[in-house]
Amino acid sequence: MSNILAIVGRPNVGKSTFFNRLVGERAAIEDPTSGVTRDRHYGKSDWNGVHFSVIDTGGYVNNSDDIFEEEIKKQVHLAISEADVILFLTDVREGFTPMDEDVADMLRKCKKPVVLAVNKADNNALALNTAEFYSSGLSEVFAISAVNGAGTGELLDEIVKHFSPMEAEPDPGIARIAIVGRPNAGKSSILNTLIGEERSIVTPLAGTTRDSIFTEYNKFGFHFMLVDTAGIRKKAKVSDNVEFYSTVRAIRSIENSDICLLVVDATRGLEAQDLHILNIINENHKGIVIAMNKWDIVPKDHKTMDEYKENLMARLMPQTDVPVIFTSALEKTRVIKMLEALQMVHENRSRRISTSKLNDVMLPILSETPPPMYKGKRVKIKYITQLQLAYPTFVFFCNLPQYIKEPYRRFVERKLRENFDLRGCQVQLFFREK
Repeated sequence: MSNILAIVGRPNVGKSTFFNRLVGERAAIEDPTSGVTRDRHYGKSDWNGVHFSVIDTGGYVNNSDDIFEEEIKKQVHLAISEADVILFLTDVREGFTPMDEDVADMLRKCKKPVVLAVNKADNNALALNTAEFYSSGLSEVFAISAVNGAGTGELLDEIVKHFSPMEAEPDPGIARIAIVGRPNAGKSSILNTLIGEERSIVTPLAGTTRDSIFTEYNKFGFHFMLVDTAGIRKKAKVSDNVEFYSTVRAIRSIENSDICLLVVDATRGLEAQDLHILNIINENHKGIVIAMNKWDIVPKDHKTMDEYKENLMARLMPQTDVPVIFTSALEKTRVIKMLEALQMVHENRSRRISTSKLNDVMLPILSETPPPMYKGKRVKIKYITQLQLAYPTFVFFCNLPQYIKEPYRRFVERKLRENFDLRGCQVQLFFREK
């Protein structure tokens, strides 16, 4: 499983600014007014090849007038319980305040590594004013600037030291399948149908599944590790603490899977939140099979499935090379087809295409339809090879890779898919100078 870093501290010390620096985007609101962050934000980061998840929390404070104080404190405690390492952030300009001491008291009681960083040390003079922070007795003090990045390298070196080594990979022949989707799409019903027992609680209420449940499946010649996950909602609808961390765990399950079975409620169709989940799957380069569940209660005639699939593909554009299974967990329809699709995507994802075959097939196509000339210069692709990664990744060596534009990338991917079975797989292309 992935490692988790929680950023905690009193209000207005720059937690969200540092969070945004780690995840590489402005995912959390930054404002000089204290207390802006009331929800928890979740993102992904890496340092020197060590990948980890990051949780930003609201400012921790005792006995304030803020009506959200108790809720924020609950969220901070939950973040700490979920995390592997805690980053305690303070402000060099204000010194080690009584509010910092309250946070330090709380952190001394937790049995997890705590790293103390003093933020806003934007120049050398400020960086020297950190001596008083040693009174916390928590750890070595790291002077940093979340705004300009000063000192963050040494801080991250210290943080990643405390992460546990990644668990050994299971047998690569056994695909890890994450069953994901919106709340109440029927994910637990699908799992129960597959394994033939009530392994997951099923109710009409959205959000019944709170945690990710691992189950080994070995029937009908299929051998998978199945993971049922909590439903992933829009952030605005994640209302309680437990549900937030259920969503975090669902996203972690996607990160640690090989293939995702995206369960969609066929009575509602593919909605914006389904596309958001699909985007998370794509960002993590996972295989994908879409299960249109509750198909038994969709009013239909002999044309319904074809029309439905046509509309579905229009919504999925340009990602149309995806297996779609119309199923019903209740009626147990097309369950074997769903398993066959998962097995096919696993085989496609792990397939290795020889360099000679790649070049024999693709070079004539790319020679016949070369990249458009750019600034009077012709781009020539000379050699292709597949990288040894967990998902299909190809490198195209050429003379002017910087002139390869997105439309031509899409053309190359389309030709790869036409000539090699990559259905259900994310394909990554790199163009490099030879």
